Amino acid sequence: MISFTCDYTQGAHPLILERLSQTNFIQEPGYGEDSFCESARARIREAVGLPGADVFFLVGGTQTNSTVIDAMLRGYEGVIAVQTGHIAVHESGAVEFSGHKVITLPAHSGKMCADELQAYLEAFHSDGSKDHMVYPGMVYISYPTEYGTIYSKKEIIDIHNICKKYNIPLFVDGARLGYGLACDKADITLPELAALCEAFYIGGTKVGALCGEAVVFPGGAPAHFFTTVKQHGALLAKGRLLGVQFDVLFTDGLYMKISRNAIDMAMKLKDLFLAKGYEFFIDSPTNQQFPILDKARIEELRDKVAFEIWEPLPDGRFVTRFATSWATTPEYIDTLSNLL
Repeated sequence: MISFTCDYTQGAHPLILERLSQTNFIQEPGYGEDSFCESARARIREAVGLPGADVFFLVGGTQTNSTVIDAMLRGYEGVIAVQTGHIAVHESGAVEFSGHKVITLPAHSGKMCADELQAYLEAFHSDGSKDHMVYPGMVYISYPTEYGTIYSKKEIIDIHNICKKYNIPLFVDGARLGYGLACDKADITLPELAALCEAFYIGGTKVGALCGEAVVFPGGAPAHFFTTVKQHGALLAKGRLLGVQFDVLFTDGLYMKISRNAIDMAMKLKDLFLAKGYEFFIDSPTNQQFPILDKARIEELRDKVAFEIWEPLPDGRFVTRFATSWATTPEYIDTLSNLL
């Protein structure tokens, strides 16, 4: 059985495991105050081009999203996302559990339209009954999106300009950030992205780490953010585990190198399906690919390859998702080719 179900079916990059073993018996303080976390913060600040940025290490994506959103919003505020956004669909209501409504806008290939965001905010602030409503206090987007698509630099600029007009922060979910930045269609760099939002995170769980995400606040973190992280159960006592991993990922460009592997394998996978006559639901340039399969083909493949059923189509076929990762090898693609 080979698996393309997601991009975290395997453990961690060998260099991370090697470094964890090398540092195992070094005594360090807890809660992210260790030397490994400090080194990782310095490397990340250098990578984003912001020596004064605040950097925190949290345990996972859902915890990161709910913690950052809760920390940046007042109790009566909600967060704007598209209908297919991760916080709106795949996080079990974690944001709502923290007391904040997810306000959804239409998704266009997984993305938010700046004009629709502007129209929503304009209508809200023109409504005489707005004090009876949930205030939009933040905008959330993913890079890449749930459908593997990416925002252009201009699209992010347009969204950020609207956020600045209404004095609300833009938060970028970067659980798969490396796979977005490494793809051929990306026209934005990590420092450019950091300059266009008030908060974002660099995904480790899906991009080579055992676990963990690095949250970056380019202009400084909300007050008492560390305490909020602990309240949300997103703080590791052995913070060194996360520090070591991100220190390795941001040494010698490893993060982007292994992200590129996922893209190369995804393009091979896409070419394979196309060569065999399959259609795709969406043209994704990143590690998530969405071929359309009928029920019989799905049943034939399922015994030997794992993948996800994404959504049904009106004609009885299904959108499926095949995800490559930092660890996908050409042999995986060859095996899939033989099965097809």
